[in-house]
Amino acid sequence: MKPTLSHTDSTGKADMVDVSNKITQIRTATARGHITLSPETISLIRENQMKKGDVLTVAEIAGIQGGKKTSELIPLCHPLQITKMDVRTELDNTGVLVQVTAKCIGQTGIEMEALTAVSISLLTIYDMCKAVDKSMVIGNISLIEKIKEKIEHR
Repeated sequence: MKPTLSHTDSTGKADMVDVSNKITQIRTATARGHITLSPETISLIRENQMKKGDVLTVAEIAGIQGGKKTSELIPLCHPLQITKMDVRTELDNTGVLVQVTAKCIGQTGIEMEALTAVSISLLTIYDMCKAVDKSMVIGNISLIEKIKEKIEHR
């Protein structure tokens, strides 16, 4: 038996999923990714000496902006009422780890927003460092966790 894809109709054409019958829940997703940088670039970021400015702060803000634009970037994503977009960057021995936790109250998940935020953060780091580092590699972008919680009425 062939698996059924949620974003295609009976003829195989792209189709936005109808979530109108799904219950509204608190939905949370966490994603992460990494960009490998040269030791010199890591040092420049750590010392806040990059010509374009504070790489980690700019990447975190870019991630928030990117996450909020997900439904405009990915054709079949629903626009969501995002209640929280927490973007964290951390220098490690090989580059920068980006982790995002996104939260919404809605009828569909927020994992694409978390993954988009990670991707945009990493691309921002790449853009800000490309003049000094030609060996950067973006990778290991993945969904870490996805949670649905019932809404308790107060």
